[in-house]
Amino acid sequence: MDVEHVDTVIVGGGQAGLAMSRHLSAQSVPHLVLERDRIAERWRSARWDSLVANGPAWHDRFPDLEFDRHDADAFVPKEDVAAYLERYAEKFDAPVRCGVEVQSAQRIPGQRGFRITTSDGVIEAKRIVAATGPFQQPVIPPVIPAEAEVTQIHSSSYRNPHELPEGAVLIVGAGSSGVQIADELARGGREVFLSVGPHERPPRSYRGRDFCWWLGVLGKWDAAAPTPGTEHVTIAVSGAHGGHTVDFRALAQMGVTLVGRTEACTDNTLHFADDLADNLAAGDASLRDLLAEADAYVVAQGLDLPPEPEAHRQLPDPDCVTHPLRSLDLAQAGIGCVIWATGFRQDYSWLKLDIFDEQGRPRHQRGVSPEPGVYFLGLPWQSRRGSSFIWGVWHDAKYLADQIAIQRSYMRYHEQTPHSDRVPVAAPAE
Repeated sequence: MDVEHVDTVIVGGGQAGLAMSRHLSAQSVPHLVLERDRIAERWRSARWDSLVANGPAWHDRFPDLEFDRHDADAFVPKEDVAAYLERYAEKFDAPVRCGVEVQSAQRIPGQRGFRITTSDGVIEAKRIVAATGPFQQPVIPPVIPAEAEVTQIHSSSYRNPHELPEGAVLIVGAGSSGVQIADELARGGREVFLSVGPHERPPRSYRGRDFCWWLGVLGKWDAAAPTPGTEHVTIAVSGAHGGHTVDFRALAQMGVTLVGRTEACTDNTLHFADDLADNLAAGDASLRDLLAEADAYVVAQGLDLPPEPEAHRQLPDPDCVTHPLRSLDLAQAGIGCVIWATGFRQDYSWLKLDIFDEQGRPRHQRGVSPEPGVYFLGLPWQSRRGSSFIWGVWHDAKYLADQIAIQRSYMRYHEQTPHSDRVPVAAPAE
């Protein structure tokens, strides 16, 4: 069997893999990007039909290529995000090989490098960059028994209201996916229950600036990674309908029934925590804190941004908050489908190396693994709050490309300097 040799293999052809390729090319590092499907496949097939980017076009992009056909402040539809990433690969001639699945990668015993087994043959590489990102295996908590008479799907399998079974819908999870799907279903005339857990609720825009801008000028995108295990913060934000601030009380006014965190299921009855009001209050506090910081920044910088008192007003609590449901009989409520907007877990089962913690998360420092030659890219909070966003992963990729170039320079010295020319330093006299 012929074995292909390359300096660096990047696993994953999404935004992380393309950013990595761009920076390795700038460093003249020979490399290959392996993508099991198509470029940006998850934007195409693992998102609902009406999804748009959660950040405006001027922000959610790579620094060296703008979106075409979209206003800077527009929220780009998912198909155009995928087309943008394809265009990026073409513009910079990224060496992407699609339709190739990496089955395993392991260190070659006694050598500097790795043997990578793929669906298209074997590759040996000195370095591996795992750029598969955080959204690999959908998580559906084992709360409702599989034999229950209700359809259960993950939010990544949701496409549109018409493809769901008839009846009411329960959505578990109140991050961006959960609230946007709840909004779409409610607008489509469905009865919706939304299980709300702890979350942050930033303003979509304030005083004429998008919240992405506020996070930037306030230094929050560069916030250091929190304590391991606390990296994920559910953020309720939406770019749908031109972008708007998520307001759970407004959803309730549309007819959505809010409930607390989903805890258990017994005899076809779901039980909810008594935490709905507290979760909403904490989300409200996160919004007020950001508004206050923004107001202080405007004053300190002398910016001509008009006040927006409406952003500080809060709708009254609906009945579902003042008298929350603690349980829900799925059959009596007519629930035909439960959508789990409960996130993903990482899957690095193909990487046969002892570099993961007890939860299967990679051990790393800004993406640099303790195993020489192995790097991770696209992780939440990899180096900062913005790491898993398109522009954030671009900056993390630059850092990793610099580290790879540094290691290559050390090995170049090693390979070019004969062993006999290395004169040891004399030991000091006793």
